[in-house]
Amino acid sequence: MGIMVFGGEKGGTGKTTMATNIAAMLAAEGRDVLLLDTDRQGTASFWATIREEAESVPRVSCVQKFGKGLAAQIRDLEKRYDEVVIDAGGRDSMELRYALGVANRAYIPVQPFQFDIWTIRQMDSLVEMAQGLNSSLRAFVVLNRVSANPAVQEDRETREYMATERFAHLVLMESALKDRIAFRKAARDGLAIGEWGLDQKAHAEMNQFFEEVCRG
Repeated sequence: MGIMVFGGEKGGTGKTTMATNIAAMLAAEGRDVLLLDTDRQGTASFWATIREEAESVPRVSCVQKFGKGLAAQIRDLEKRYDEVVIDAGGRDSMELRYALGVANRAYIPVQPFQFDIWTIRQMDSLVEMAQGLNSSLRAFVVLNRVSANPAVQEDRETREYMATERFAHLVLMESALKDRIAFRKAARDGLAIGEWGLDQKAHAEMNQFFEEVCRG
């Protein structure tokens, strides 16, 4: 599978939740996975440190790397691991651009709110530039923190917006994650949502996302 990056133009969209869960789920399948934290906030690294204290869960190796030379470092790390999962910063950073330049796939979490939707066009342009150097890059938008209230239609409106705009370099994923406190509680304990095991709906959503990412 190679290198996958989770990032975007806006912070607070849930990229670290996705990256840490995917890394833990890959490790549970016996894959030798590296979680690469290129976000200077270090949330993924903090999650991995807490995870070291958890019992009976697969270890997820995690390192932090920033700045110039990152692309070459990622390529070197790819040779040592089955999978490299990159948690990039929630902004148009040097680290995000370097990661897009070497990744096979990029996942861009977007909350179905207007301010987040406006960033999709910026990411489409950024991915286009990255694909000029990295033709193997495929990029996907995933709806995250969707309201669990069925009366709220923001996710449907976002899907309609994506279909209308027909972004040339982004594909909208079928799976979506709801806004559930369980994801935050699992992360607090250094666990994937399935390991935490107290919210079956959240677990099912993450499983669907994992299947689309890793089997699709």
